Amino acid sequence: MAQLWGGRFTKETDKLVYNFNASISFDQKFYEQDIRGSKAHVKMLAKQGILTEEERDKILEGLEGILADVKAGRLAITSEYEDIHSFVEANLIDRIGDPGKKLHTGRSRNDQVALDMKLYVRDEIDAIDQEVKALLEALQKIMEENVHTYMPGFTHLQKAQPVTLAHHVGAYFEMLRRDRGRLFDIRRRMNTCPLGAGALAGTTYPLDREYIARLLDFDEPTRNSMDSVSDRDYVIELLSALSTIMMHLSRFSEEIILWNSNEYRFVEIDDAYSTGSSIMPQKKNPDIAELVRGKTGRVYGALMSILTTMKGIPLAYNKDMQEDKELTFDAIDTVKGCLALFTGMISTMQFNKANMEASAKNGFTNATDAADYLVNHGVPFRDAHGIVGQLVLKCIDRGISLDELSLEEYKEISPVFEQDIYEAISMKTCVEKRITLGAPGPDVMEKVIAGNKKYLEEN
Repeated sequence: MAQLWGGRFTKETDKLVYNFNASISFDQKFYEQDIRGSKAHVKMLAKQGILTEEERDKILEGLEGILADVKAGRLAITSEYEDIHSFVEANLIDRIGDPGKKLHTGRSRNDQVALDMKLYVRDEIDAIDQEVKALLEALQKIMEENVHTYMPGFTHLQKAQPVTLAHHVGAYFEMLRRDRGRLFDIRRRMNTCPLGAGALAGTTYPLDREYIARLLDFDEPTRNSMDSVSDRDYVIELLSALSTIMMHLSRFSEEIILWNSNEYRFVEIDDAYSTGSSIMPQKKNPDIAELVRGKTGRVYGALMSILTTMKGIPLAYNKDMQEDKELTFDAIDTVKGCLALFTGMISTMQFNKANMEASAKNGFTNATDAADYLVNHGVPFRDAHGIVGQLVLKCIDRGISLDELSLEEYKEISPVFEQDIYEAISMKTCVEKRITLGAPGPDVMEKVIAGNKKYLEEN
């Protein structure tokens, strides 16, 4: 069992205890970050005269060799090592001898693992951001192509007022744009370097923490060594942001599942993103949307887990904090996978525009506009509301839409109606006269789409 400690102990660790304590099975995931941090640490030690240039060069060469061999599959990370730190250091000593024993000078596993986790999370934030951007670009394309695709807008899952597909999809564009903003904020706030904090109280070696922060692309060193090794706020913030991303994807998935149903038939999901039934040959199931919806709870669970872990931990580092990794790694992988699959599904999905428009008409989404017509002809709104309610009831009894009522039938309820009522309640008019910023009218939607395009080009 390769460990970084043991001098104070008189017998071997129990094997069950060792396995329970070990983290190599999951923290091997950031072997690149561990080696990157060690290389920066060694360069700083040499700059400060703590290591010789010859020692620095040997250690750097050894670390590069380990990195290359792991990447190429020539060196396996195995369970004989307690964690990724002991794996790197033990292999370095095997390769270069005594200089390798100086790698850990002025450093603790506490600030080392804090650094590794920050480097890993920072890299993954960048990767997730690109996945969100790819989805935004797919949504932007749908918006550009569907400014005049009419569909019902819903409240309480009941048809409410007519909108367009561009307007509906644009709501998710806004959600995901905010998600990118949250990722940016987390990355900015976490971008301080904990290396040099030691176990909890710094070190007596004359380390140059500003220099190592620059080497690792941090804005500055952390300012309190106890906080440096015990801070996992950035993990909590990331899991919260990932939970919000998944919530947004889940809401959209729920709508796609509804739109894909026989009752709606708004969309046709591409065969590559659908599955069939083992017994019912007619089935074409929206499994990707359902799995995204289902995996949302998995990411929520990771957030609840780290919050529960951290709530009772006194300063500074405690072994409980090892629990920050597995669920965080899983949540990151889950979100990246869901984003990529969702983008593929959305990009290949076909929209049944005729069904969407027919659904808007048959759902009386233009009833408010009929009431507004009366108001514009001098009828008080509350009276207009009641008049149109009677018209809707008449349509329901006959199984028709407001568009299909004759002018005589309109006048039976109110003599104010004239032939121009049909133009006033057409889907085109209902949408186009909604011209305030944020509404589905084509002129304002084109402005929003142009703004989205500029945002994507600049970010």
